[in-house]
Amino acid sequence: MSEVVKLSAPIEAHDEQVSELTIRRPTPKEARAIKALPYKIDKDEAVSLNLDIAAEYIIVCAGIPSSSVDQLDLADLNNLGWKIAGFFMTPASAPLKA
Repeated sequence: MSEVVKLSAPIEAHDEQVSELTIRRPTPKEARAIKALPYKIDKDEAVSLNLDIAAEYIIVCAGIPSSSVDQLDLADLNNLGWKIAGFFMTPASAPLKA
């Protein structure tokens, strides 16, 4: 499953100007390699984005270099980070019914 995300401001990735990113669901292997979730749950059960970890997932799941993530508008970085977090909070497909 992947989503196309339109950026509010273009960035440069792989020597091209990009105005949208296709972001895909991370694999368990990728999540294990990154060794952290893109969000954290506080003692009061509030969920917040772990921005550094979300950026690592954006690099992997959008296939862009770290330098491109650094060019993202803050609103785009936040939006992409929560899209990544959403992949961890919803199943990839509906469960089978017997």
